[in-house]
Amino acid sequence: MKTPDRLKPRHQEPSDRRRDARRTRRLGVLATVGAAALALTACTPGGPPVAELDNGDQGEITIAVFAGWPEGIAVSQLWRAVLEDEGYDVTLTDVDVAPGYSGVASGDYDLVMDSWLPNTHADYVDRFGDDMTDLGAWYREARNTIVVNEDAPITSLDELAANADLFGNTIVGLEPGAGLTQITEERAIPAYGLESMDFVTSSTAALLTELQAATDAGENVVVTLARPHWAYDAYPIRDLEDPEGAMGPSEEIHSMASSTFDDDFATASGWLRDFELSEDDLLSLCNAMFNVDGGADGTDYEAIVRAWMDEHPDVVEALTAG
Repeated sequence: MKTPDRLKPRHQEPSDRRRDARRTRRLGVLATVGAAALALTACTPGGPPVAELDNGDQGEITIAVFAGWPEGIAVSQLWRAVLEDEGYDVTLTDVDVAPGYSGVASGDYDLVMDSWLPNTHADYVDRFGDDMTDLGAWYREARNTIVVNEDAPITSLDELAANADLFGNTIVGLEPGAGLTQITEERAIPAYGLESMDFVTSSTAALLTELQAATDAGENVVVTLARPHWAYDAYPIRDLEDPEGAMGPSEEIHSMASSTFDDDFATASGWLRDFELSEDDLLSLCNAMFNVDGGADGTDYEAIVRAWMDEHPDVVEALTAG
């Protein structure tokens, strides 16, 4: 039987043999590299190996930032700059509160720095807390307030009803759907007999415009506000005392991290556990970032934060001193 041509030994010229030898060697190199890559990947289940810094931490950190919460935006931007100076690759992701907590609990995000406890975010912490790490409070005097101009003739909410005419019989509020608006309507107004005053709600921007106008004119004004807010640094205002406790107790702002954060970022975890920011420093940073009249346009937080850091070197140094 005649051997089919496709099974006959093929005669190779020397150039053919050299070409095949090179191909064999190339395949061998690729196989070796591929095996090494598989070995490295195996060290990190579910994905490629994660680069480590000289301090032993993983090199990439993702911080969830609650959109519309100025204090959280400010400290997240500050820590991004600080961590990047230490060699980390930091990503900030704007999220709503619920998916932010869910993402930290699932490990999609490493950290969120704006948890108000024990009240405002209690439901989320009750739901996801077993899968998160509480790194502690960095601010301890967060609260809902009603404020007046610094030279107003009253110091307490229980004096407001009798002096309502000095404030145009008006309380200026935030958005109608805001939690602070609800607290004011349902608790503060009935507690202090303020039903005869007009409670005007519109927007945060409108409230700040009213506050600016009254300040410029030297007039009395009463507005709702949540501390911390950059307005405390920008305008001469003060809280009215709340002897009935109608505005609720003060709260702490905590950093909450993924369940593996201490292991993945042992050094950074130590820094964040020691982190505290004074009210003056926080309000100064927020004023620089969010007060358009003060010169910030809100489009380049990094440049604003870097300028603030240059002006507050002692604060910045202390963040990683431990």
